[in-house]
Amino acid sequence: MTRAIVIMGVSGCGKTTLGRELAAALGVTFVEGDTLHPPANVAKMRAGIPLDDSDREPFLVRVADALVAARPRGAVVSCSALKRSYRDLIRARAGAVTFVWPRLERAELAARLMRRRDHYMPASLLDSQLATLEPPGDDEQAIVVDGAEPTAAQVAHALAALDQPTELSKEAKR
Repeated sequence: MTRAIVIMGVSGCGKTTLGRELAAALGVTFVEGDTLHPPANVAKMRAGIPLDDSDREPFLVRVADALVAARPRGAVVSCSALKRSYRDLIRARAGAVTFVWPRLERAELAARLMRRRDHYMPASLLDSQLATLEPPGDDEQAIVVDGAEPTAAQVAHALAALDQPTELSKEAKR
């Protein structure tokens, strides 16, 4: 079965770490979404300026295109996919996509961002990302994992939910 998976969420939630480990467990390619941003987006974020929808669109197209390019084997891509409209754009271009959201509380997210070195996304943009975030709806193919758990536990939960997405996805959202 082809897997098209996006690890979503705000900066600092562990998208890259979870994405790498989940891709390895599935035997598919991992694509670091940060590498798909146009240089103008990186410059804006580095300057502490939040991206708007028009900034995000070319990035989201690249995310979807990376999923399409990975067929038939599949891929895991990290991408904030904060709004439903962003996830809808990815699905419209890439077809069936499962989103995995490592959910964390603001305090832990802020602490993680403060510990980061050599990343263009400043901690000052966390609140704008949280304000933009629209949690996945019950009608979306989404798996919510506890981002505070060890990565291995998040991977195990995601793998189990990929086999039974409806039941575990709804359970994790409670």
